[in-house]
Amino acid sequence: MRKKIDRLTNPALLPLIADYFKILGEPLRLKILRSLSDGEKSVNEIVDEVRSSQPNVSKHLGLLITAGFVIRRPEKNLVFYSIADENLWKLCHLQCSGNL
Repeated sequence: MRKKIDRLTNPALLPLIADYFKILGEPLRLKILRSLSDGEKSVNEIVDEVRSSQPNVSKHLGLLITAGFVIRRPEKNLVFYSIADENLWKLCHLQCSGNL
């Protein structure tokens, strides 16, 4: 088992892995992702669910988009957000179950 773990922790990748987890280390971002787990939503729907201000939610959505966790879809005068990769939930479930 140790050899498998060593292969997964290539020293050159460690800064990228750390950045990935930093994005997920903010509680509001996790609330936003949880909100989006129900499906695509507008920023106002997310704001109502996570109980934060629209500028704050938009800032965190921007970081989640840049990190590749969330995608945006413009439609007329609205923008809808959704989770970019459902594998993100596998990671969250592993962490919550203590199997990571």
